[in-house]
Amino acid sequence: MRSPIHAIALSVLLTPTLAWAGPPFTTDDPEPTEAGHWEVYGPLIEVEGKGEDYEGAVAAEVNYGAAPDLQLTLEIPFIYSHDVSGMKWGGGDVAISAKYRFYHNEDAGLSVAAFPGLTLPTASNGMGAGKLTALLPVWVQKDLGSWSIFGGGGYAINPGVGNNNYWTVGVAVSHQVTPKLLLGIEANRQGADAIGGKGSTSLGVGTIYQLKAPFRLLASGGPTFEGGGGAAGFHAFLALGLDF
Repeated sequence: MRSPIHAIALSVLLTPTLAWAGPPFTTDDPEPTEAGHWEVYGPLIEVEGKGEDYEGAVAAEVNYGAAPDLQLTLEIPFIYSHDVSGMKWGGGDVAISAKYRFYHNEDAGLSVAAFPGLTLPTASNGMGAGKLTALLPVWVQKDLGSWSIFGGGGYAINPGVGNNNYWTVGVAVSHQVTPKLLLGIEANRQGADAIGGKGSTSLGVGTIYQLKAPFRLLASGGPTFEGGGGAAGFHAFLALGLDF
């Protein structure tokens, strides 16, 4: 499943913070792209916010199965944000990561993988972190027939004046309803990424629908709740996937 919106932090594509996930879910799974194969998500559209204050990305994500149990990922985002002053946009921070599945027991339906990644300070127009950032997560999955439970989390290194390093965690349940349709739900929690800031919790539903091969449609969305209360925000994701 997915490697860009994240509501753990809306993902590396949308903010100076960082989070990889398995499209269309914010929560990732340990399954890498098959060796010698490609997964491309694009156009990939993400957004999160509250009312007229929102931000997001139009991006491309490329996954390559470099070896058995090893996936390499590249994300190239174009970032936008909107508030009372209007719309702002620019290139985002390019993200690179590597997923390595170091445990896989097919009989037990259990897998575990590490998925460390970096964002590079490549953004324009002030739309990125301006510094090298990193996420160091571990993901676990248990398959039960047509059902899967997956989740985990990791530590985000988020340098910069006024910023905090923080932990993220998420869990999801998906069901292969038909050979063409997958549905799932998830919950994610992110610690405060700024000094004096508050953590957030997001809930979501997601779906993958297989179109005529090799294409598939992916979508997800749900509410986001900031610590301390207040009105809920929102997050959403839509992408066209290509596997070959």
